[in-house]
Amino acid sequence: MKYGVSQGLDLGPILFILYSADALQLIQSHQLHPHAYANDSQFYGYCRPSSTTSLVDGISSCTDDVSLWMRSNRLQLNPAKTEVLWCSSACRQYQIPTGPIRTGNANITPVSSVRDLGIDIDSGCHVISTIRVCFAALLHIRSVRRSLSP
Repeated sequence: MKYGVSQGLDLGPILFILYSADALQLIQSHQLHPHAYANDSQFYGYCRPSSTTSLVDGISSCTDDVSLWMRSNRLQLNPAKTEVLWCSSACRQYQIPTGPIRTGNANITPVSSVRDLGIDIDSGCHVISTIRVCFAALLHIRSVRRSLSP
């Protein structure tokens, strides 16, 4: 084999992450947060409901730059596997955009749930359950706060 790594080789995912590390730094330069696992890459951002337009613009700009980087490194962004998920609490659902987001040459319509590493994440219930768990932990901390040092 002259180029690449054989399919199924244990080093494949590690070598891909090393090969694509510059793309992760490129995503961070757009004030977004990357996540990579094997050959799957994601990035996410957060904002107040009043700032969704600037976040959408940042995501589109970042996607353009990542797509350009990928082309120059013999990789290709697959719009068919690209998904956009807006997460918010139930009382803020009406404030999130419903229109498509431009990613490269494609317009991606936001979905209500995604599957990430075998876990289904939806736009509302997952956020609500996470908030519920965090609030319960804060209540426990509050009950013992007098026993804790500053």
